[in-house]
Amino acid sequence: MTFLPHPSETCEPCDPPGRVVLALPREIDFCNAAGLLPLIMAAVDQRSDGLRLLVLDLAGTRFMDSQGVRLLEDVRRRLPGRVRLRVVAAPTGVPSRVLELSGLRRDVPVYDDLTEALRPENGAAA
Repeated sequence: MTFLPHPSETCEPCDPPGRVVLALPREIDFCNAAGLLPLIMAAVDQRSDGLRLLVLDLAGTRFMDSQGVRLLEDVRRRLPGRVRLRVVAAPTGVPSRVLELSGLRRDVPVYDDLTEALRPENGAAA
């Protein structure tokens, strides 16, 4: 049985200003994907004042199926226009491969590690 994590429990002092990082669970599948969406969106709503970047960290995720792809697509579509989405996924892991096969990598930037994902784009402030 897959248990729902609490991705909405961010560490606000740890998150850089204007950014939220949410670590997702070890497995994302039909058992938990639908329940994760409201938790992620609640975290976005809590930081709506100056939020410009949401990073979903799949580094600890070992299994993800098409429901994980659907989850990321739903998050992307529901984000306010000013908020960008980035994903962290180990290059040799299952989530990275699923993102590649589904084509979602073309629409959502995927980074190998969290440090890289938090870097400002093109030298501009994120």
